[in-house]
This record gives sequence, C-alpha cells and structure tokens, in this order.
Amino acid sequence: MGKNIVIVGAGITGLSAGVYAARSGFKVTVIEGHGIAGGNCTSWKRGRYLFEGGMHWLTGSSESKPLNRLWRFVGALDDSVEIRTPEPFGEHRINGQAVKLFRDVEATERHWLELSPEDEAQIKVVTGNIRKVRDGQMPEFPTETREAFLSRFKHEGIRSLIRSLTSDSLNVVPLYFSMGIIATGDGGFPAGGSLPFVRRIVKTLEGLGGEIIFNTRVEKVLMESGKAVGVLAGGKEIKADAVIVTSDTMAADSLFDTPLHSDWLDKMRGTTEPTMNVLISLGIAADLDKYPKSGVWKLSRPLEVNGQEHEYLNVNNYAGDRDYSPVGTSALTVSLPGDNFDYWKGLKASGRYEEEKRKLGEAVAAALAEHMPEMDGKVEVCDVATPLTYERYCGNWKGSWMTEINEENFNLGAYPSFIEGMERLYFAGQRLIRPGGLPIALVTGRAAVEKLCEDTGTALIGEGFGKTAEIPL
Repeated sequence: MGKNIVIVGAGITGLSAGVYAARSGFKVTVIEGHGIAGGNCTSWKRGRYLFEGGMHWLTGSSESKPLNRLWRFVGALDDSVEIRTPEPFGEHRINGQAVKLFRDVEATERHWLELSPEDEAQIKVVTGNIRKVRDGQMPEFPTETREAFLSRFKHEGIRSLIRSLTSDSLNVVPLYFSMGIIATGDGGFPAGGSLPFVRRIVKTLEGLGGEIIFNTRVEKVLMESGKAVGVLAGGKEIKADAVIVTSDTMAADSLFDTPLHSDWLDKMRGTTEPTMNVLISLGIAADLDKYPKSGVWKLSRPLEVNGQEHEYLNVNNYAGDRDYSPVGTSALTVSLPGDNFDYWKGLKASGRYEEEKRKLGEAVAAALAEHMPEMDGKVEVCDVATPLTYERYCGNWKGSWMTEINEENFNLGAYPSFIEGMERLYFAGQRLIRPGGLPIALVTGRAAVEKLCEDTGTALIGEGFGKTAEIPL
C-alpha cells in the first residue's frame, strides 16, 4: 500500500490525526469545507470584539497530565503558551451575596460552610465527591432526583449555583467530574483561546508537509471492492491509499453511495442524544471587569426558547482580556442549552429566523443589564449562533457539538475507528467516546492513525505512550 491519505475535516480531530499520520511517514491531505480550520473549536470577530465559541477550559492544560503530552505533540501547546487558572472558577450572585466555586475544593468547602453552616452535611457530600474524582476514584451516584438532592440545601444561593451547573438527566454527577478534574490543577485556559490553539496545530501539520484544502466539501468517499480509494471533493476525484473520516459520524452516511452499517454504528444511532445550544455574544461599550469572569445570574423573569424556560444565565465575561475586548469594553457570551434544532429550522423555513434571533439577543441583553447596569444602552454588537449555525459551518448532526450522557449510556465506552469489511477506511471524532469535547477529538484522531499504522505495518510515531485506549483521559 502507498502512503497517501486523505482526512475529511480539519477540526481538532482531523488536524490531530494529520499530525500523527505525517509524523509516522504518511503524505497527508486534509479537506475542509470551511475557510478556516478548527471545526467547533473556534472564535469569530464581530466589529471590534472577538467571541469565543469553542473553548472555556482545557483538559490537559497542566503539564502534570498525560494529555498535555499529546497536546504538545500535535503542537497545540508549548512553553510559550500562557495557561490561565483564575479564581474563583465560577460565581453566582443572588440577593446581594456572592456564592463562589473555586478550583481548590478545600476553598469551596470553607466558603460554602461560612455561608451556610447548617448545610454542612450536604456540602460535604458535594465536595467529598469532587475530592474522589480529583484523587482518581469514582464519585457516588445520587439515589434521588436532582431536585430532591438540591431541596436538602437550605441556602438558596448554593442550591441555585449547583442547579445551574447540572442537569436532570445526569443529576449532579457532571459537576463532580468537571470540578474533580479542575481540582487536580488541570482545566486551565490557554491565552487567546481557540484560534491560536488551532493555528499552532495547523503550523505543526504544514511543517511536516501536510496540506489542508479549504472551502471544499467532501461529497463522497470513493470505494472500490470494499476499499477506500479516495474522495470526491469540489467535483474532483482525489485518489488516496486510505481515508480517515473525522466529520460528524452521525452524519457520515451522506458520504457514501450505500448507507453504512455495523453493530456499533447502529448502537450509536440508537442511543446518541445531541447536546446543542444557542450562543448569544454581546459586545459592550463599557468595562465590566468588576463582574465575575464566569458568572451565573438568576433572572427576575425566565427567558423562554421553544417552550423551554431558562431561569439562569451562565455568562463568560472577557472584560479585561485584550484578546477579546478592547480597553474599556467587554465581550460577553451566554449559552442557552436545549434540543431546539427543529425549532430554529422551522423559523428558517418560515422566514422568521433572523427576527427571532434578534429578539432573543435583545432579551438576553436586557436580562443581563438588570444585574450589570453599566451595560444598559451600551450594546454595540449582538451575535446569535443557533444549532443551524453549527450545522452550516461544521456539518454537525442537528447542529450538536457534543453528545448527551445519561445513566443508560454513561459506561458504553469507545466505539471502534473502523467498520469490519471496509478496508483503508477509518473514523474519528467526538461521537466515538461520550460526551465528546476537545480531549476526545484529540485521542480519537490518534486512535484512527494507530489503526492505520497497524493495518499497513507502519510504526506509529507518537509521544511515548503505547495504545491510545490506555491513555488516561
């Protein structure tokens, strides 16, 4: 077999796979439908503001973590990159009082106990489970509903902070895992966010001789006698000795003349629930640096989107960060979660899409101004990205950028990177390990190249680890 491979998609998965393949001796061509690399790991400029649409904290940012070696291997991180770990990690302001969530779990526990000594037993349930994850153990899964668990807290602020960071489907468990990881010293934010993070991987890949073809959609993976032999892209056939598909696996059928079939794909299709959101980005001609960098605000009146009420707004505040906000201004982003792809698609079909986006953006700005009065009348930019936006630019199934996890699918493990009976064809991407995210994109790209190397008798040139499946996430 020859050494020419084509990779479909220049998101983090495709770029990472490209670096591993190029380092292992393959000639790599990555084909990307968008004009820039990064996929969901992206930011965009509106006027004088930059809005972060992909990265808020990074697993593997700490040099003490195994994933850090992988990020450095693909070029995403190096010694020149500043990793920021601001405290507190999050803050909820309610009734004039600040309830804080620290990276240091001991600090969180002390703070919460000072606020509400009568909640000591419940506070220690939460912080104790965070410590378990921090120390490499599994937390205790609640035996009651989230609301029943939260009702035991007497302090409204602690109760509402936890509610705003958790979900009905997985109860409080996501909070244990995310804060457990962060409590180890991980979960920092690379200065500059998504765009420079991606550019560093692109530079690494191109420095190894890899090529990225932009603004070109792959229309079809070419198969002959059960083998991938290239792709049809931009109306032209591009021949290859192997193909790695890193675009959304849930939408992969569109790339083949015959729908794909395998036991693991059938399971994926039957159990995958999309994680989606509407991202409202605001450019404010006022300095809001005195407010939390990551804040939760309880609204006086819930916001409604497609019948779903949002009682809280989770706000990322980039005031004071010159990469995002010029001096004296503030870039804010607000994420409203909810399975509302069909709702926005219907609005698009009826011609009301832009109008409803505008109304939602104005409603969010008005709600925030009740808590940050300095921004009242100072909104210069309002940008609303819906699931249709993610579908358009990233090709995501239903515009979803991760996969929901629940008790039924929590331990499903990883899907394979290949389909039996289809040679020289590999799959990688966030859908292969739930819930997805940047680390999953990275390691599944590596895993696909590992399988490619195994099939071709090629030594995988890596960062010193053995099998991808053995790398701690």
